[in-house]
Amino acid sequence: MTITLQGREIGENDLGFIRGLLEDHPDWSRWKLSKVLCEAWNWRNAAGQLKDMAGRTLLLKLQGRGHIQLPARRQTPASRMRQTQVQPLVCDDSPITSSLAQVGPLQVAEVSRDRSGRQEVAAALRQFHYLGFGGAVGENLQYTVRAGSGRLLACLVFGAPAWKCQGRDASIGWDIDQRRRHLSHVANNIRFLILPWVQVPSLASRVLGEVSRQLCADWQAKYGHPIHLLETFVEQNRFRGTAYRAANWARVGQTTGRTRQDRDRSIQAPVKDVYLYGLHRKFRELLCT
Repeated sequence: MTITLQGREIGENDLGFIRGLLEDHPDWSRWKLSKVLCEAWNWRNAAGQLKDMAGRTLLLKLQGRGHIQLPARRQTPASRMRQTQVQPLVCDDSPITSSLAQVGPLQVAEVSRDRSGRQEVAAALRQFHYLGFGGAVGENLQYTVRAGSGRLLACLVFGAPAWKCQGRDASIGWDIDQRRRHLSHVANNIRFLILPWVQVPSLASRVLGEVSRQLCADWQAKYGHPIHLLETFVEQNRFRGTAYRAANWARVGQTTGRTRQDRDRSIQAPVKDVYLYGLHRKFRELLCT
């Protein structure tokens, strides 16, 4: 038996090794177990950092499927997000109804490694995005976009792509092995928010353009590898994808109405349009090697 979790194939030998660690070290915390497992597998990102968060998620998924039994959680996770969930967004919320030119040069900042910036993004998304925001895990970038005056206009979060997506995969043209090797070079725009009091024509598409121009370099700087392709999923019964189309993202299909966790094909989810944006003119060639 071989299963794929967190982009990694897990066979019987891997399961045996994990079970052995659990049996031999019942006193280890989940954090310790994840760290030792990643070190044993030399499971690192391109920047050489242990993929500890991916390891912990993998272990939780194995437990959820009945393959292992983890030790009891010792404490509530010290999530960075807990500090934002009780703090409302504090900013000037007077209406902005000017033209794009009047807003001034946009100030785009990647804030995933800045505590106050992360808190601002989390607070804005929690209060004003229809999906809320429970925090970003794994590789991710978070952006704030401000007017020339410094006022916050928008927030965006990019993270892990979907493991499978028929429209995206057909558009790229990769096979299963190529997808497994290169999926980390795709990022998903998991949140995009223009604050509700900001009514500036063409702002959303301009923001997408500004962020996409610097995202690859930002990802390289943080994780040691580039991003070649962006994806996003736009809920059909809420949005028309106007900003993405105006920013030259291409609609390549729609989802089937299932979620990532729907292994039994029983969870109904809204159908979403799938949009892609290549960050390199030869992104298909790069992803299909």
